[in-house]
Amino acid sequence: MVQTPAGDARITWVAARQARLVLAVSHGAGGGIEARDLVALAGALPAHGVTVALVEQPWRVAGKRVAPAPKTLDAAWRGLWPALAKAGLPVVAGGRSAGARVACRTARELGACAVLALSFPLHPPGRPEKSRAAELLGAGVPTLVVQGGNDPFGKPAEFPSGDHRLLEVPYGDHGFAVPKKAEGGQERALEVLTEGVLGWIDGLREC
Repeated sequence: MVQTPAGDARITWVAARQARLVLAVSHGAGGGIEARDLVALAGALPAHGVTVALVEQPWRVAGKRVAPAPKTLDAAWRGLWPALAKAGLPVVAGGRSAGARVACRTARELGACAVLALSFPLHPPGRPEKSRAAELLGAGVPTLVVQGGNDPFGKPAEFPSGDHRLLEVPYGDHGFAVPKKAEGGQERALEVLTEGVLGWIDGLREC
């Protein structure tokens, strides 16, 4: 457990044998670190020198069903950051959905070398006028957005141009689930995600 101003958080470490950096990823507002994309990254990246830290926000650790306000999520992330950085390795801040928003809002302040935004919720479903693009565009560090092609929170074509890269997972929804008829099925969709993230990490000069 890690104490934060918002309560106790939990970090599950999946260590690389010879780590070159840490990828710290948190969950969204509707689920935990068992999300398929987080599990896939934790399974694939350590073999390539990337230690994955799966972060559970205090509200989730406490067993609550509803996430708190963004400022509380940010406070918890700030509070656990020293534990993520204690090894002295570069840290890529990341998360899925609400966790991606937290990473974007705090990256520059905390010294993250990059941001991985999984299923960034560009807007609430059916409400494109409620854009959260400013959070993404304001990250201030190299950023990769990984977005499902059918994500109701923002399809890849809806994203603004800016200082970030965008990787599409074809047919994927907000949780990167794909229809059974999708070419390659669920396994291939997650391979697109993990291979794309690893390739991006390999190309980072700041980390």
